[in-house]
Amino acid sequence: MKTNSVNCPALLVTAPASGHGKTSVTAALARFHSRNGLRVRCFKTGPDFIDPTLLAAASGQAVYNLDSWIMGSEHCRQLLYDAAAESDLILVEGVMGLFDGEPSSADLAELFGLPVLPVIDAAAMAQTFAAVLHGLATFRPSLTLAGAVANRVASARHADLLRTGLPAGLQMASLPRNPQASLPGRHLGLQLADEIADIAERLDQLADTIGETWLAKLPPAIAFAAPARSPKPEPVLQGKTIAVARDRAFCFLYQQNLECLRDMGARLVFFSPLADAALPDADAVYLPGGYPELYADTLAGNNRLRADIQAHIAQAKPLLAECGGMMYLTEALLDVEGRRHEMLGVMPGVAVMQGKLSAIGSQQAELDGQIIRGHTFHYSTLQTPLSAIAQAQTVNGHGGEAVYRLGSATASYLHFYFPSNPEAIAGLFLA
Repeated sequence: MKTNSVNCPALLVTAPASGHGKTSVTAALARFHSRNGLRVRCFKTGPDFIDPTLLAAASGQAVYNLDSWIMGSEHCRQLLYDAAAESDLILVEGVMGLFDGEPSSADLAELFGLPVLPVIDAAAMAQTFAAVLHGLATFRPSLTLAGAVANRVASARHADLLRTGLPAGLQMASLPRNPQASLPGRHLGLQLADEIADIAERLDQLADTIGETWLAKLPPAIAFAAPARSPKPEPVLQGKTIAVARDRAFCFLYQQNLECLRDMGARLVFFSPLADAALPDADAVYLPGGYPELYADTLAGNNRLRADIQAHIAQAKPLLAECGGMMYLTEALLDVEGRRHEMLGVMPGVAVMQGKLSAIGSQQAELDGQIIRGHTFHYSTLQTPLSAIAQAQTVNGHGGEAVYRLGSATASYLHFYFPSNPEAIAGLFLA
C-alpha cells in the first residue's frame, strides 16, 4: 500500500541572527554523522550559493535550497520528501535570525513540522543566554525546540553559567571556541568550500566537538508528507547544448537550476572564463553570478574568450547573464579603489563596486508575459544607458531589479530560480 508520508530524523539549525555559527554547526553535524556511515542530506533556507558548498563538503551529498516564496511550498515539500525517503538524517540550515525575512526560518519550520535547534554565540554572555533562548522558544509557541547550542564557549565554568536559568529538561550542547576550525568569510558571506585549502581538517575538527555532546545521537524521526507532484517540464531543450560558466569567478549556481535544464533535455558543458582560452561549441551560454571583482585582471586578459562570446552574441545565439555574469558583459568593472578593468564590452556601461550592500531580497520579474522568481544580492551598481525591458518586484510589491535585453542576450542582477517557471527559462535559451 502506498504511504502518504516517510519518516526521517530532522533538525532546522537556527540562531538569533547571522554570525552565530549556524553554518559551522550544521556542517559539524553533517560531517559527524556522515563520517559515522549515515546518509545525511542538507538543505539551506532561502536563496544562498555559498553555504551549500560547505554543507555539501561536510555531507558528501548535493545540497538544495528551500524557500516557500521563490520555489513554492509543494516544490519544497517534494525535495524534503524525496530526501527523507533515502536518508538517515535531514539537516536544514536557517537564514539570518529565526524570525527574520519573508518567509522566515520559523515559517519553514512550522510549515514542515521541523524541530528547531537554536545556535547562540555565547562568547560574550553568561546568564543572559537563557533569556535569549527563552525568547526564541516562546515567541511562536507552535514551534518545537529540539534543544540549544551554546557556541564559542570559553571553559567548563563558562558553560555552567550559560546553563543558569535554563528550563528543566532542556538540553544544551556546549561547543568550544576554536579559531582553527572557523570558516573564513568575506563581503558576500563565507568563502566557498573549494577556496578553503584545509576545509576537510576544519570540518573534522568541528565534527569532533559534536561527538562530545548529546548531538551525537540522532534526533527523533518526523513525518514528511507526500507532495502534490508537478509534472516534469517538457523536453523543449532537447538537442540543445548550453555552455555554463563555472569557476571561482562564476560560482553562484543553484543545483536545481542545472537539473532543471537537464530535465528539459539540454546538454550542459562547463567552461572557465578564468582559465579557458575558448568558448565551447554551444547553442546558448549561461553566465551566472559570482566574484568577477576578485578576478577582474584575469578576466580582462582573456582576449580569446572575449572574442568568442562577442561572436556568440553577434550570431544571435541566446545568452543569459545574472549579476556577476552581467557585470562581465559590460564595458568595464570599476573596483572599490576606482581602478578600471576591461570586460567583454557587449553591454554598454560600467559596473561599479561599492563598499556596502546595494540590494538584497527575493523578487519576481515578468518576462515575455511569464513570471520568473529569484533573488538579488550585490555590492555593485550598474551605470548603463540601456532601457530595461522589465522591472522586477519585491515580495511586498515594491520596485526591484531591472532586466535588460541586447538582441539575443538577457541580463539582470536577478539570480533566477529556473524551476519557478521552466517554460519561461527555456525561452531565454532558445533562439
